[in-house]
Amino acid sequence: MAKKFLYLVAIVIVLIFVVLIGLRVWYNELAAFALVPDTEFVEQQPLADNAYEDTALWYSRPGIGVSDPARWQPAFAEVEAEAGERPDSETPAAETEEPPVASVPDAPDFAVFFIHPTSYLESANWNAPLGDEQAETRARLYVRGMASAFNSASEIWAPRYRQATMGAFLTDEPEAQQAIDAAYADVLEAYRYFLSSVSEDTPIVIAGHSQGSLHLLRLLREEVADQPVAERIIAAYTIGWPISVEHDLPALGLQACAAPNQTECIISWSSFAEPADPSNVMETYAESVGFDGTKRGSSQILCTNPLVGTLGGAATMDRNLGTLVPNADLSDGELVLGAVPARCDERGLLLIGDPPQMGPYALPGNNYHVYDIPLFWANTQADVARRANAWQRQR
Repeated sequence: MAKKFLYLVAIVIVLIFVVLIGLRVWYNELAAFALVPDTEFVEQQPLADNAYEDTALWYSRPGIGVSDPARWQPAFAEVEAEAGERPDSETPAAETEEPPVASVPDAPDFAVFFIHPTSYLESANWNAPLGDEQAETRARLYVRGMASAFNSASEIWAPRYRQATMGAFLTDEPEAQQAIDAAYADVLEAYRYFLSSVSEDTPIVIAGHSQGSLHLLRLLREEVADQPVAERIIAAYTIGWPISVEHDLPALGLQACAAPNQTECIISWSSFAEPADPSNVMETYAESVGFDGTKRGSSQILCTNPLVGTLGGAATMDRNLGTLVPNADLSDGELVLGAVPARCDERGLLLIGDPPQMGPYALPGNNYHVYDIPLFWANTQADVARRANAWQRQR
């Protein structure tokens, strides 16, 4: 009997192992099968003129008040508050004197335009219908956890838009690009309304993650580069979307942020824990076409180190001012000091050491894409305030 039981256990272990290997090997195929729509693309009707005058089309904007998700300020974890102190961007934790305080850094007036990442996961449509409850609930969580890192701004604008579904990024079918173009059309209208609503002498930060960054990169090429507004850009935080230093950056009209006080520049990173297996990401990147019309190949990816605000380099975890660790249902979170280090490798990926305990949404290959901003939430908050102050001093 015992021998039969051991055989059964062995068979179950082998089956589990086979399933895990299958998920790893065929992850892309399974994801595409589940998420890519098998319906025809439906042309999205343009939004009405001045549609973005309606506050209902914004997750965040001036006048929303206490319900504005981007104005959330998380607290520090109690255990960390008792054990150490919050460092500033130049001082290791052990050398500070004050206990950690969750506060917004001082900064001059500036406005943020933030585009949230993909929150529509359905395969029924190529573009999310406005008002889809699940997609908008997720989007509000993303704005709360990501756009809040920019809450030292005097204004934060984060629009709703008919985003491309997740499956559009898992196929090369023509409908996928049509869906992305349709989503960008909404982003463009929102940006133009934002620009018309902000004082002409107010400096600007544009920021986004994943799909949001993809749209912002197009916005930079078509609406910012070589335009007067470029001189008002404090920085562009296009996080979670690979930018080729050789094939993309020259078309964007802004330089890479090489120093922590630099302005009118671009910041980007893509996070992987170690051991990292970015093979799926790198294969897709290599075959994609850059903004110069040629394949990106093995060209270096732009990597800003968010712990120190420089182009490339490495920093130990004591430079991490606070990682936003969400609770189980994502309804809240707290800042944890010194949770992860960061170093840019030779490919331009941001490596963060051993896998941190952030939740169940890490992707295969130790890809921490979902947590790109939360991993460095407090450093991002400090970085944008520092650059805003630098922009003001330079004028």
